[in-house]
Amino acid sequence: MGLSFPLIILIVRFLVSLMMFYLILSTSSSGVEPLCHDDERFSLLQFKESFIINQFASNDPFAYPKVSSWKPNQISDCCKWDGVECNKDTGHVIGLNLNSSCLKGFLNSNSSLFRLALLESLNLADNHFKSSPIPTSFRQLSRLTNLNLSASNFSGQIPSEIFELSKLVSLDLSYNHPLLKLQKSGLTVIAQNLTNLEVLSLTQVDISSNVPNILANLSSLTVLSLSKCDLHGEFPMGIFHLPKLQRLNIQYNENLTGLVPEFHRTSPLVSLRLGFTNFYGELPDSIGHLKSLIRFDAFFSNFSGEIPSSLGNLTNLIVLQLQSNSFHGSVPQSISRLVNLEILCLHYNYLSGRVEFELFLRLKYLSVLDLSDNNNISLLTKPSTNSTVAKFRSLGLGYCDLDEFPDFLRNQDQLELLHLSGNEIHGQVPKWMGNVSIETLLGLALEDNFLTSFNQLPVVLPYVNLKELRLDYNMIQGSVPIPPPSIAFYTVSNNRLTGEIPHLICNLSSITELDLSSNNLGGLLPQCLGNLSDSLTIMDLHNNSFHGTIPQTFGEGKHLRMINFSQNQLQGHLPRSLANCSMLEAINLGNNQIHDIFPSWLGILPELRILILRSNELYGTIGSSDGNFNFPKLHIIDLSNNDLTGKLPSEQFRNWKAMQIVEDEQLKYMEEPKALQMSRGYYVVDIYTLSMTMTNKGMEMVYGKVSNLFIAIDLSRNRFEGEIPEVVGHLKELNLLNLSHNFLTGPIPFTLANLIRLESLDLSQNKLSGVIPPQLIELTFLSHFNVSHNRLTGPIPQGKQFNTFNISSFSENPELCGNLLSKKCGNPEDSLPPSSSHNSTNKNSEFPFDFGWKVVVLGYGCGFVFGAVSGQIVITKKYGWFMKTFAIGQPRRRVHWRGRRN
Repeated sequence: MGLSFPLIILIVRFLVSLMMFYLILSTSSSGVEPLCHDDERFSLLQFKESFIINQFASNDPFAYPKVSSWKPNQISDCCKWDGVECNKDTGHVIGLNLNSSCLKGFLNSNSSLFRLALLESLNLADNHFKSSPIPTSFRQLSRLTNLNLSASNFSGQIPSEIFELSKLVSLDLSYNHPLLKLQKSGLTVIAQNLTNLEVLSLTQVDISSNVPNILANLSSLTVLSLSKCDLHGEFPMGIFHLPKLQRLNIQYNENLTGLVPEFHRTSPLVSLRLGFTNFYGELPDSIGHLKSLIRFDAFFSNFSGEIPSSLGNLTNLIVLQLQSNSFHGSVPQSISRLVNLEILCLHYNYLSGRVEFELFLRLKYLSVLDLSDNNNISLLTKPSTNSTVAKFRSLGLGYCDLDEFPDFLRNQDQLELLHLSGNEIHGQVPKWMGNVSIETLLGLALEDNFLTSFNQLPVVLPYVNLKELRLDYNMIQGSVPIPPPSIAFYTVSNNRLTGEIPHLICNLSSITELDLSSNNLGGLLPQCLGNLSDSLTIMDLHNNSFHGTIPQTFGEGKHLRMINFSQNQLQGHLPRSLANCSMLEAINLGNNQIHDIFPSWLGILPELRILILRSNELYGTIGSSDGNFNFPKLHIIDLSNNDLTGKLPSEQFRNWKAMQIVEDEQLKYMEEPKALQMSRGYYVVDIYTLSMTMTNKGMEMVYGKVSNLFIAIDLSRNRFEGEIPEVVGHLKELNLLNLSHNFLTGPIPFTLANLIRLESLDLSQNKLSGVIPPQLIELTFLSHFNVSHNRLTGPIPQGKQFNTFNISSFSENPELCGNLLSKKCGNPEDSLPPSSSHNSTNKNSEFPFDFGWKVVVLGYGCGFVFGAVSGQIVITKKYGWFMKTFAIGQPRRRVHWRGRRN
């Protein structure tokens, strides 16, 4: 019986449906994806057109403009464009990765970027957005889980709208310049709103706050980077114990304190970076539980105690940097178990004992080893005959009781840095050193030994890529060793070198620091030295016997910060081209034979802080200053022992604003750090510290360091005449004022009492008249006062600091009277300080008192006893502070430290 027609129709329909279902499945499985949406394609093209392509907008050497593949033709599928990711089912743009895409321009809140409302991932890192603020329109991208705006020149306050993106898993706003700023409560808001965060990187964001405990609630965190954020206060221990935290970087927060806690065996930490903080205390033995740790940085902090031997359990460790702390004891033998270690830095601690160098030769990957500058490490450098000598990139064995060049260095052909400073190595640099790592050596530091010469090395040293050569404080004789043209830092001070500066020096076009000071060099200065000013930041030739003129041609000098040609026999005029060197901070040409007028034209230099021209042949008047020559940052001027005439420069005093208000009261020193880049991100920092000589408290003093808080004027031993202008009292930050050995007349201005920081005042050997202003007893920091050899009259003020001065401070003033002198004052009231009510009103009154005589006598007796005792205490303590602050008499010391870039 045949099938009925309706049944046949039903079967056919079923088969057709089955076939269509199969076709749909086939099409789906073939990988055909929908095209991107026209509105999103148009938004992307608009975004592209709002920027220019500039190869310098990205720092990555492999950067390329990804948007170049974005074409405006109608058939172009934006889902296939470089850097664009679409949803495979809907065709909507969900990801945009434009890192290192050479984009330059402003990112505004009305950018078409913010019309891509379905974006889940956005990476704009390593571009140049021209200091744009981060747009508030990011709140429109509410589906974002990953946002990376690092190293793209955003600036200003981070908008709170960023913290409304509650789905964020990764947020990176690091390395922007100028600095981004986070509101004070920003870290708290992040912890409250972005609870899903796994990666938080805010390196170099200005946070300027404590780290809140609530941050330890982000239990999903795997990466936390808060380096260089100006954090302070105590770092929460709970963050160390976050269950998934693998990388913690809080380096370069100098005011951040804390202790390293006990660690659990289950901790997943891979990288722990605490360098350049104020962390303190001992490292716990439980640090040995961090079996996954590959990097541990704790340099330049306040850690103490012994280095725990449990570090030997961290067999995955690659980098261990513990330099510049207060660790003591011996180097743990367990370090020999760190079979993967590549970098080991233990310098600048107090480690001691004898260390077998073979301990480190067992570490076959070790390429950076620095044990220098410890308390008393004695290094045994002779390897056993059957050991394999390791190949090093950087080797620091300074101050390790070496008496000769370690013989194993003969076999080193991969060295980049060799530091053997501060040992007792005598004699010549061996001839075989000329074959050590000729192609790779970047830094060679041999200072503070007893080296006498180079044995048969060529005139130009053979290290073709050498950037740093430090030979200071040896006994090297002969002519100046010539480094290769690649050199950047060259210092050979405090040796016994003779002859002239070779003209080959002028070929060193990359040099930034040249220090040939304190030798026996002579002859004329090569005129081509002025041409090096385009690259140099430091030029120090002081304490030699150079004569003739200073090179007259200085280039633009964009980097030149410090010049020291003092203690030579240089003659002629100051080169006017120095005014081109706009970054100059210190000029020291003292103790020469320079014959010129006062260089008021140097006042145009915006950064000049120190001008020392003492003991030359300057002549003429200083005169009034032009409006463009105001010395806006001048802190120290020493024109003593010249032939300057005329009146003291009232208008100049009025214009020296930096002596009236110190903008930055944090203690710093005049120094110039230098960074030497090594391979694999490893680097060396060398610090040049400016030193100078000044007359202070009647003695010539060497300042091994010069503080930014030291303000001084020395115009002594000239032929200035006329009165001391009252405007000197406006220079409220002065520590030292020396106007002695001139022809000054008239009274001592009572306005000098405004110089509340004054520690030394010398007005001796002049023709001053009138009384010593009693207001000067209010100068409680004054520890040296000399008005001898003048024509002063009346009583010596009594009380406070004046009770500590001796008779020599007042001698050869026949009309002075007081207890210290043979001439006593007739009225005991004459030597009393004025009442406060008269200090401001009776400026010209010598004895402004309205008290009854009984009260005065009673107050005088008590005040004298109190003043004598307290004054002595104050001056004793203040003198110690002064010596510590300005490092008087201390030799210049170079700081040498090593680390990796972030």
